[in-house]
Amino acid sequence: MKRTHILVCTGTGCTSAGSFQTRDALLEEIRKRGLGNEVEVIETGCMGRCDLGPVSMVHPDGAFYKNVKAPEIPQLVEEHLLKGRRFEKLLPSDPETQQLVKTQADFTFFNRQIRIVRDNCGIIDPEKIEEYIARDGYLALGKVLTEMKPEEVIAEIEKSGLRGRGGAGFPTGRKWGLMRKSPATPKYVVCNADEGDPGAFMNRSVLEGDPHSVIEGMAIGAYAMGANQGYIYIRAEYGLAVKRLHIAIEQAYKYGLLGKNLFETGFDFDLEVRIGAGAFVCGEETALMRSVEGHRGQPSPRPPFPAQRGLWGKPTNINNVETWATIRPIILRGAPWFASIGTEKTKGTKVFCLAGKINNTGVAELPFGTTLREMVYEVGGGIPNGKKLKAVQTGGPSGGVIPEQFLDTPVEYESLQKLGSIMGSGGMVVVDEDSCMVDFARFFMEFCCDESCGKCPPCRVGTRQMLLILERICRGQGEPEDLQKLEDLAAMVKTASLCGLGQTAPNPVLTTLKYFRHEYEAHILEKRCPARACRDLLHFEIDEPLCTGCSLCSRACPVQTIARIGSQKKFFIHQEKCIHCGACFDVCKFDAVKKTSPGIPVNA
Repeated sequence: MKRTHILVCTGTGCTSAGSFQTRDALLEEIRKRGLGNEVEVIETGCMGRCDLGPVSMVHPDGAFYKNVKAPEIPQLVEEHLLKGRRFEKLLPSDPETQQLVKTQADFTFFNRQIRIVRDNCGIIDPEKIEEYIARDGYLALGKVLTEMKPEEVIAEIEKSGLRGRGGAGFPTGRKWGLMRKSPATPKYVVCNADEGDPGAFMNRSVLEGDPHSVIEGMAIGAYAMGANQGYIYIRAEYGLAVKRLHIAIEQAYKYGLLGKNLFETGFDFDLEVRIGAGAFVCGEETALMRSVEGHRGQPSPRPPFPAQRGLWGKPTNINNVETWATIRPIILRGAPWFASIGTEKTKGTKVFCLAGKINNTGVAELPFGTTLREMVYEVGGGIPNGKKLKAVQTGGPSGGVIPEQFLDTPVEYESLQKLGSIMGSGGMVVVDEDSCMVDFARFFMEFCCDESCGKCPPCRVGTRQMLLILERICRGQGEPEDLQKLEDLAAMVKTASLCGLGQTAPNPVLTTLKYFRHEYEAHILEKRCPARACRDLLHFEIDEPLCTGCSLCSRACPVQTIARIGSQKKFFIHQEKCIHCGACFDVCKFDAVKKTSPGIPVNA
């Protein structure tokens, strides 16, 4: 057995930052130093801290290294593997204390988490089934098939209190029970891996880091509900996840864990991957099923529900990646253990994606009941550059914004709904004081418009009209009656749309109107953006005493509106030609370019 294992994250985030080059450099340096018999390099899935990639962890001492690039490898090997001490240059630091974090266990981002769904992520090589089996992989499937009746499996899931992690939070055990009672055959189970929320990558991290957990969960569910065929529906953009799913399925067939007569019990289960074209609406289960069947992904009215009439008109159960990955630990450790975690109404943990204006960006698995404040300031490390938090958006593009005064709200389905937001799949975008909430709502409304399938007029037309109003307001062309129009349109779209996309699309607008109405009024009545973010309401000028004459602003200006003041070294901006792009503000290193939103005179 080798004395040291170096785990290299090869999830999408770290791969894009060069983790495969890091891996190759490590292998070469270990070979050159003659350490091949003592040190093993293991490729893993996402470890969680995506902004620090490529990241590596060293076992057994638990050192966690950030931004491990190929040129740093010789010194890292010298310091850690040969001299036995931490290579401090690559250690992360605590955002508040600025002290170096020497082990993963000392990292607040990690030590506040309870890992159930992501227990294997960042630990095992996802392309080796043997490593999954070594950590009790497929033991739950064997237990279910040889020791439990289907009804007992469903009862165990029901007792656990598990709710679907895809957004609606419907009790999983009850959903399985409805499917079990459906008399028609054949039956199908489906994994919804069509994760389309901007800034959300929870499901992707699980599929890239531990695909067998989803496969095992689906096999258990299929046995409990009486299905023999499963499909994993995943978007084509998730290339690495698709690759690892195919590898895992092939390995499971090879080991007799998929296919005919599993564990010699007579139970058959086959599994296929179906790749979607990336339409956001296909995350809605009826649209997803049409896409699996080979049709255009558009939603259908319910009832009938999928458990009654789903794929090809037969009973179908759909759960998302996180729900399926939770099944194995519940079976192995029991429903009472799982039910002891979380809150009274919402049991267990939830995988969240922390994104936006936050120090610790990445994937975190936390128990339900954790407050927004704990997520932002403890796990997330607070707001960069000493900025003030303005809001947290939960639930993706159709979620709502929650202002700073509600940060002590415990996160669960009902508490977020009371504030006008939703849990969604677990995306969490942090917004700081520099963000305009009108522009924020406009951005997500634009996304929902683009992703609408167009089948129903309330969504197709209503969201477009809301977007046009928001764009006018951001340009300083809004009128007082626009606010009532937005609220009326939002109510219509919310109540009359066919599927969840339209029914939740107005949430960002409604919550920003509720909590940040003063920003809308400033745009409309004063022609001013309080956050100084809306381009058409901005004014840039150069503070002459602070200008050093470096010419960076002049060179960055795309329309050449910045010139020198006569024969002086200083620069000034021709206001009549300025297009308000902000390039000069972005490149100035001396704080000489000032950005303001002065109000009505700008657009008079």
